[in-house]
Amino acid sequence: MEAIKIFFEDYLVRLSLPKLKITDIIEILIIACFIYNLIKWVKRTRAWALMRGLAILLVFWIIASIFRFNAIIWIFVNAINVGIIAIVVLFQPEFRKALEQLGQRSILSPLVNFADTKDETERFSDHTIEELVRATFELAKTKTGALMVIEGEVSLDDYERTGIEVDAVISSQLLINIFEHNTPLHDGAVTIRGNRVTAATCYLPLSDSMSISKELGTRHRAGLGISEVTDSFTIIVSEETGKVSIAKKGQLIRSVDSDYLRAKLIEIQKKTSGEIKKRKLWKGRSKNETGVN
Repeated sequence: MEAIKIFFEDYLVRLSLPKLKITDIIEILIIACFIYNLIKWVKRTRAWALMRGLAILLVFWIIASIFRFNAIIWIFVNAINVGIIAIVVLFQPEFRKALEQLGQRSILSPLVNFADTKDETERFSDHTIEELVRATFELAKTKTGALMVIEGEVSLDDYERTGIEVDAVISSQLLINIFEHNTPLHDGAVTIRGNRVTAATCYLPLSDSMSISKELGTRHRAGLGISEVTDSFTIIVSEETGKVSIAKKGQLIRSVDSDYLRAKLIEIQKKTSGEIKKRKLWKGRSKNETGVN
């Protein structure tokens, strides 16, 4: 009995919390704030994909260490220095942008303002979906070329800077007027964040894919290119044929109709649980679509 008592006394002593001072609490808050903003920044850039890749490599390294795969461990150890330099070179624009934002932002803003840290339950509204579909197929009827990029988790800020700021609520009339021939904003892409058009005449990276059809021009290559480097969703209207295409995750789907486009927009809308039934209905309809390649 005495041994059990001693065991629990020693165990509880190890579990006891250390004495915290005010400075310790402040230090914990500062570190937590820094880590939170770092994770938030990483998720908004291409670095998120890099972090997931590094996590997979870390798992392989742990497995190699457990089973004593000496050759693999040697490769990992000797690749670390080169890998760090490669990361700095590849993500130099993101690091520079992060430092610029740090200089422009108030140091205390993450502590006193939580308005922009709240998770949004939905990326854009049903009204926005209908306006996008209506504008897309009105443009298609008149064979007016259009390129609309809907932002995902990865920010499109770098591409918005290449165009002209708009910052207007989405409407079919606005989008049709932007892409009307011989207007100042018709050339280039429109970027969309949430329920707003953020910029027009934006330049996008062109895809280097050799599998894309030779009959498709720069507009389709740009729509596919932006989907390869971000998680955006792109709507493309051909000026030559009036057909509508969409690009997502480096894949181009051509000749879609309004129901298919609406279904795909609902998929990326991030609806709340009350809208799951409607989303499943549209997903079912999209699976039954034929002739979309």
